[in-house]
Amino acid sequence: MMKKTDVKQGTLALMVLKTLEVLGPLHGYGIARRIEQISGALLAVNQGTLYPVLLKLEQEGSIDSDWGASENNRRARYYRLTTAGKRQLQSEVQDWQQTTEIMARFLSARAEELQ
Repeated sequence: MMKKTDVKQGTLALMVLKTLEVLGPLHGYGIARRIEQISGALLAVNQGTLYPVLLKLEQEGSIDSDWGASENNRRARYYRLTTAGKRQLQSEVQDWQQTTEIMARFLSARAEELQ
């Protein structure tokens, strides 16, 4: 059984943007639970890490928020992706795909292939 791990630095914003793209508007707790769910329960999202990322994304214009009522009728801030956020997501996805392709080459490299 694999243990839960913290989200790697620099990846949470991308996960938030993708989660909002796929699932639509969500409150912070819902975003955290969905990221954990999508990861197959391998990631643990710390609320103290999530909310500064949400604030940063909102200040950058990538997400917007409004107050609403949660499933249990509590006041909650709901976040949604903006047009700028969709562009940022597309760019970050391309960057991560390139990075993972490069890392895959390094992880599979063998000395005999490099001579």
